[in-house]
Amino acid sequence: MTRARTADLLDTQARACAEMDSPLYATLLTRAAQDVRDGGPCADAVAPLEGAPGPAAVGLRLMGAVHALVLLGEAPDLAAHYSTAGGTADDPDAAWEPFRRAVADHPEHITAWMRRPPQTNEVGRANMLISGLLVTVTALATPEPPPVRLLELGTSGGLNLRADRFRVTAGDPATPRFSWGDPDSPVVLDGAWRDGTPPPRIADAAARVPALDVVERLGCDVDPLDPLDPADALALRAYVWPDHPARPTRLSGAIDLARRLPARVLGQAAADFLAGTDLRPGTLTVVWHSVMRQYVPPAEWARVETELARLRTAATGPQTGWFAHLAFEPRRIGDTHRFVLTARLGDGPEEVLAEAHPWGLDARACEVTSLTP
Repeated sequence: MTRARTADLLDTQARACAEMDSPLYATLLTRAAQDVRDGGPCADAVAPLEGAPGPAAVGLRLMGAVHALVLLGEAPDLAAHYSTAGGTADDPDAAWEPFRRAVADHPEHITAWMRRPPQTNEVGRANMLISGLLVTVTALATPEPPPVRLLELGTSGGLNLRADRFRVTAGDPATPRFSWGDPDSPVVLDGAWRDGTPPPRIADAAARVPALDVVERLGCDVDPLDPLDPADALALRAYVWPDHPARPTRLSGAIDLARRLPARVLGQAAADFLAGTDLRPGTLTVVWHSVMRQYVPPAEWARVETELARLRTAATGPQTGWFAHLAFEPRRIGDTHRFVLTARLGDGPEEVLAEAHPWGLDARACEVTSLTP
């Protein structure tokens, strides 16, 4: 029964990959699910996580483990189907047998990777986070934008702690209708907004705040990665889907930027990290996170909420410092599961500013402004 449930989780992930334009992973996960039911090598691979809940992302762990083999040159037949290794993904079904062999031939590698949490901190999500930050800064209505402290929960390798140094564009990349950020940035988020420009409030904020003064970049993660360490950089690359060629390019640019712009990442759970956080006078302290909430146990998240409430209450103006909480997370609005950008400044109401594809791009205005039913 447990094996059957694990196979069902792989099927669920396969459907999600199909919806997110990854026919390669959709096909491989569907075939892997059947292989689990049949007691094949994929059954042995996922056995350590049999009975794990959906948020454990069993399918993404398996895909990341095998992608790492491809990137290491250990699965040359499969590499022919992975664009990240110079191959092409035109025939996903043809990738199945090389995939299955890779799983069967490298049990120790697969087992080790199945035990590690997937690192899904996608660079494109910075589009949402930076948009929320720009709106927040303008909402303060100070004569000049205040210094900003960026604190990220579930930061993985801390790449999005450099989001203010990314370039965001919308419309034709050659002549974008909208752009924000350093024109020479190694990270360019093309296609950021579906209609070629953000909603008016975000566009206005971007025009009014062409640059940010970030004075601190600090994140936490229960299993932090160092993007400058080759083994950790491999993990970051392995969790990027190989039939999404723009994503590895963005990731490479972000790793390049990390070499030049330091950020600190602490090996802490989110609640403990926030418990050690206080405001700073004259400074905007921003806590943000993207697509990490699902990996945090309910009891831990209750503590996170308590610490966020403490910081909101403490923020009474420039004398104490300001506080904002920004999130790009899947939230249920009515009957629809969406990825939405929310912002809350101080003790004010939580606002929905936009919604986007899970990678943070192709964003658009959201027809609701509050998540309250």
